[in-house]
Amino acid sequence: MTNEQILYLALIFVAVASGVIGVGLIVTRGSEVRERLRGLTAGGTVLDQPAEVGEWQAKVVKVAAPVAKLATPTSEEEVSNLRAKFLHAGIRSPSAPVLYFAAKALLAAILPLLFVFVTRSVDWKLSTQTSTALLLLLAAIGYYLPNVVLARMTALRQRDLFEAFPDALDLMIVCVEAGLGLDMAINKTAEEMKLRSPVLAEELEMMALELRVGSSRERALRNLAMRTGLEEISTFATMLIQADRFGTSLAESLRVHADMLRTRRRLRAEEAAAKIPLKLLFPLIFCIFPSLLLVLLGPAFIQIYRIMIPTMQGGG
Repeated sequence: MTNEQILYLALIFVAVASGVIGVGLIVTRGSEVRERLRGLTAGGTVLDQPAEVGEWQAKVVKVAAPVAKLATPTSEEEVSNLRAKFLHAGIRSPSAPVLYFAAKALLAAILPLLFVFVTRSVDWKLSTQTSTALLLLLAAIGYYLPNVVLARMTALRQRDLFEAFPDALDLMIVCVEAGLGLDMAINKTAEEMKLRSPVLAEELEMMALELRVGSSRERALRNLAMRTGLEEISTFATMLIQADRFGTSLAESLRVHADMLRTRRRLRAEEAAAKIPLKLLFPLIFCIFPSLLLVLLGPAFIQIYRIMIPTMQGGG
């Protein structure tokens, strides 16, 4: 085995190990947040105490920090926008930006190297222009792949929040009409929503903890809207702030907002259902119809071939 092959294998090992560690961090972050919230609700006294990070995670972050500097933006606006995207995706770990930019830099370098290794291993004959274009394309894919993953995580999380939020508002209405205050209604809703949507329950628990430690209701509501990034929750926060400021009926405001969100959820479901025929058109044309025609007309074509060909040859 040559030194070049050893280098390529080492790069492959680093890429796979980085991917596994990244997936592990994403999987464990939710459990760490829930453990912190559970400890605080059980009688904890320190809110700002950071979660204990394993030694292996700290070592990975330390190793990835120099690599992350290659892709880290220098603009404060871009950094703040990225922090907001991490919050919308539910990622609150302070080491997440380092791993994110390290993944961008490593993937942008490793994918072209893997392409070079594969082309030399199978002895592909490619022109210089084609090889250069493919290398640049793979580097761009590796650089923007973490962006796609982060956007996908954000979309899935926001969809879960959007679909579960009208049900949470219904529970708040029941609690408020039963005589509970808004803070207690939020606590009760968070407890009941754990089975329906753990993501929304976690956000409501964090809001309840902010209220419990002395934060104003307006600030807690605005923080909830900022963490989720949903227009519907932002409207909900604005509505509650105005209802608290002007003294309007809280239950009536919640009922109107819940009806509006339920209507919007139904319209979005109808829109998705209306797109199904168009999405099924191309699979039907290119996959199902050819197989169906082959099954239906195949025997007829075979019979025509068996009868017509001897007849035409005999007539000739």
